[in-house]
Amino acid sequence: MAGSQDFVLDPRNADALIYLNGAMVRREDARVSVFDAGFGLGDGIWEGIRLHHGALLFLDAHLDRLFRGAAAIGMKGTLDRDTLVAALTQTLHANRMTDGAHLRLMVTRGVKTTVNQDPRNALGTPTIVITAEYKAPPASPARGLHLHTSRIRCSPATMFDMRLNSHSRLNLIIALLEAIEAGADEALMLDAHGFVSSCNATNIFFVRGGQVFTSTGVACFNGITRGNVIDLCVTDGIPIRLADFTLDAAHEADEAFVTGTLGGITPVRQIDTKVLAHCPGPVTKHLAGLYAELKNSYAERHPIAAP
Repeated sequence: MAGSQDFVLDPRNADALIYLNGAMVRREDARVSVFDAGFGLGDGIWEGIRLHHGALLFLDAHLDRLFRGAAAIGMKGTLDRDTLVAALTQTLHANRMTDGAHLRLMVTRGVKTTVNQDPRNALGTPTIVITAEYKAPPASPARGLHLHTSRIRCSPATMFDMRLNSHSRLNLIIALLEAIEAGADEALMLDAHGFVSSCNATNIFFVRGGQVFTSTGVACFNGITRGNVIDLCVTDGIPIRLADFTLDAAHEADEAFVTGTLGGITPVRQIDTKVLAHCPGPVTKHLAGLYAELKNSYAERHPIAAP
């Protein structure tokens, strides 16, 4: 396994309990109906949240994004924020987890009278599942990612909104399969106009001459880590530009990195056939240090509630 989602297998996950509609169940007992909208249609939204030093990192930002997504797909009013926070806390306490875990909060439209697209056939109760697994990056230093440009394009909100954390990921999976077949780790994806937009699971930044570049954000993931990195550049005085960039501009970069909840900041060593001059480069290393400080500071100020 390779890529920014890489992690060390942890035997403790075999016994981890899963939150399923208010109950804590074993992995083998975690089941949803075949009539569930998420199973049949990918009709749902999710968040990946990192447990770090006793805190769920940037929880408010994650829940804000979840509720924006719920409103966008017509599920406004079906979820309660306090209930979700209590469910996340319950999951951590049931598994006695305090650090080094990754939680996936999944919400679907719930069970329907039949498997079809019409949301009016939903019975009205969303399905809520939370998995919590120990996930740590490999002990050896990251060798950096090899990105392969996919033929699959990122899309704006008027086509298929990349800014929604939708359960429908098939286009992204196809892009990743292309990258794997090409011998790469992840797929680099362009937008409908041919500008650099995103990777299949992360957001892309590249650096040239000490300046950081990334997409406008119109057709990429609405990443919490992406937003934090942009803010870190601004507050630390690192020049950053959000705009439309060609693939040639990315190929000419001195260094590059991707961002995501699980991997944080992961360096890139190669884009297509172009091996970058630095991996990780000085700006990438500096930002990684700033991001580590940000995580630690957040964890100190936002510990999870005691059982």
